[in-house]
Amino acid sequence: MKLENNPLQNKSYDFALSIIKLSKSLMTINKEFVLSKQVLRSGTSVGANIVEANGAISKADFSAKISIAYKECLETKYWLSLLKDSEELRIGEYEELFEKADEIAKILFSILKKTRINK
Repeated sequence: MKLENNPLQNKSYDFALSIIKLSKSLMTINKEFVLSKQVLRSGTSVGANIVEANGAISKADFSAKISIAYKECLETKYWLSLLKDSEELRIGEYEELFEKADEIAKILFSILKKTRINK
């Protein structure tokens, strides 16, 4: 569901695809099922909430969905860190995914500052 004029939605979609691949790899190769399901749930939820925000029926609805997406992004960063520190995830793969999550989180937080925090 990529959109030419929505970079945030596109970034979150690409990130979700990367998280899906990671989760599949963790389950297949590492036989790791608990953390992989957690990172899959939160990592794919970011984009889903951004899509919902884009279809919001009010400013409050938009802000609430962006807030959820931001929190899911922070949660994903937590699971990625746990996977790295438990040696289930290679450093290079961790850094790439964490950087993507961090970029999305910064964009979401910027949107929140403009739509909610200063109000």
